[in-house]
Amino acid sequence: MRRSFKFLLRPTSRQAAALTACLDDHRALYNAALEHRRTAYAKAGVSIRYGEQSADLKHIRADDTGGQGRWSFSSQQATLRRLDKAFAAFFARVKAGRTPGFPRFKGKGCFDTVTWPKDGDGCRWDSQPEHPTATYVRLQGVGHIRAHRHRPVRGTVKTISVKREGSRWYVVLSCDDVPAEPLPATGAVVGIDLGVAWLVTTSDGEHLDNPRHLAASAERLAVAQRNLARRKRGSTRRRKAVARVAALHGKVRRQRLDGAHKAALALVRDYDVIACEDLRIANMTRSASGTVEVPGRNVAQKSGLNRSILDAGWGVFLTILSHKAESAGRELIAVNPANTSRTCARCGHVAKENRLAQATFVCQRCAHAAHADVNAAINILRAGLALRDVAQAA
Repeated sequence: MRRSFKFLLRPTSRQAAALTACLDDHRALYNAALEHRRTAYAKAGVSIRYGEQSADLKHIRADDTGGQGRWSFSSQQATLRRLDKAFAAFFARVKAGRTPGFPRFKGKGCFDTVTWPKDGDGCRWDSQPEHPTATYVRLQGVGHIRAHRHRPVRGTVKTISVKREGSRWYVVLSCDDVPAEPLPATGAVVGIDLGVAWLVTTSDGEHLDNPRHLAASAERLAVAQRNLARRKRGSTRRRKAVARVAALHGKVRRQRLDGAHKAALALVRDYDVIACEDLRIANMTRSASGTVEVPGRNVAQKSGLNRSILDAGWGVFLTILSHKAESAGRELIAVNPANTSRTCARCGHVAKENRLAQATFVCQRCAHAAHADVNAAINILRAGLALRDVAQAA
């Protein structure tokens, strides 16, 4: 399996300045390569490819030894590949008839990651293995930076990335051949229903709490954003206000990620087979405002629901659950969520009127009454087991 390991870096002030300069130079390279492509096509109708821009790197580095020449050649190639992937995705969207989204220039706060494609080529993880207590990562042009390795790294380190999040620096290791860690079989199966009142409701009737981290920080965020709105653009006080808002959002993100890991681990430990909904969260949280000609309905209510869904972090939770299930040797089955909340788990009757309220389900045919989310989770489990049986028969 391929897995990523993320560790906090503890650079000195000089190393932090060098990391910032590294990001700035890679961002300048990205923007220059994008301008090169735009100008060549606008002036001569010529499409520039990655190979041509990579070949120009040698001359760029030779002419700017104190700037671009300081950094790893392979990391600069990775930045050019990043631009090439952005163009490939752009053309794929055009071909599919979706909103194209042409690649844009990266501002100072929109380019926070540099990647070294190969451990040992301009970078080295655990560069001082003889050190008794600390772990270091060596980056060309920066030096040996101390990393807070809070867990062992498994597998073979393939790529190394350095990422800036607010005032913090992280190193992200992408590793191949990470061994699985299967858990002992329990013989239990479960269906789970995702919601807003409860993050997860199981077919066994258990509920996992939805902490609502964004709602808990809403007041502090509102104050910080009002302070930001009053600051003059380009001023030092505005930069501090931006950092404050970013720090609050970063804390919410880390809290949500931590909660998702704990909830997913609890499910993976207790069940061999987990059936979940195959949700299209981007479609579910699409704005209902409409247009001037065709305005939307219940816009305020839909906006509040969208905010609650995104605050719950369904997408993050499902992604983490799939990774943990794969590593633990569990089976995760995604089922079509259509009518799972309207179908009676006892007689199979499907009707909108079956669900009287958010938490109340009463079948209009057989009068079966249950918690609405538990009823939906039972339907999800049955659908998942049916899909499993079909797959095994095939």
